Amino acid sequence: MTGALPFPDISPEIFSISIFGFELALRWYALAYIVGIIIGWRMVVMALKAPRLWPGNTPPLTPGQTEDMLTWIILGVLLGGRIGYVLFYQPGAYLDDPLSIIAIWEGGMSFHGGMLGVILAFWLYTRRHKLPLLSTADAVALGVPPGLLLGRFANFINAELWGRPTEVPWGVVFPGQAAQFCPQVVGACARHPSQLYEAFLEGFVLLVVLLWLAWRREGFKRPGFLTGVFLLGYGASRFAVEFVRQPDAQFISDGNPLGLAWHIGGYGLTMGQLLSLPMILLGLWLIARAQRRAIAAT
Repeated sequence: MTGALPFPDISPEIFSISIFGFELALRWYALAYIVGIIIGWRMVVMALKAPRLWPGNTPPLTPGQTEDMLTWIILGVLLGGRIGYVLFYQPGAYLDDPLSIIAIWEGGMSFHGGMLGVILAFWLYTRRHKLPLLSTADAVALGVPPGLLLGRFANFINAELWGRPTEVPWGVVFPGQAAQFCPQVVGACARHPSQLYEAFLEGFVLLVVLLWLAWRREGFKRPGFLTGVFLLGYGASRFAVEFVRQPDAQFISDGNPLGLAWHIGGYGLTMGQLLSLPMILLGLWLIARAQRRAIAAT
């Protein structure tokens, strides 16, 4: 295939050391989560230190409470992301080898599962400390896109979650037998770098939109509005990219070559699209609700 881009020579491991016979490695995947969480946390703290952004010029929580809540959110991300991936995408494989469920360092995290984990941890924390639910959710939503941006870059470096075969000039020849298994392609198989598409839409674009709405358009003064924009933005971005993203192998069969999780007569939706639809609908509802309440208050 002419015009394809070779996969860059980047190791998934930044460095590794051997201690008492055990190999300990720092991977780009783990670093992406760590740095993304730190950046998101600092962005939220900066917003909380600007009272003028919030309803009644009163932030929904203190910077100290943000640090406390961060611990709950990290647990929600890790547990929800891993459990969601196991349940949504590869339940059979993990039932055959249950111990592999804890091997998070090998990859395999579901954003939708992580989102559910964060929602549960967030709800428990706000209920326990009697914090305003929607305004606190808006603060958290602002801090999520940096983690998405870096996480998708890490997916690219790991050469995982690549897209469908393509002949576009920016297609990437990913390494590995699975990535190169393209029965209808002669020679090297180039695929859509769908991880980078998602990094741009879910990470960069969504971050710019949320920052603009929060700091320039008084988005925080309409509780639930930024949360709705985040859910709509992520859901719509993921829904769109799913058209060029390679689905998990367990969904692909001779009668279902596109790997659709639900289909009728060859037309349907992937698992990622099915999981994104509720986010899109909830996002639209939250935006409409926030707008109605803002109009009623004027």
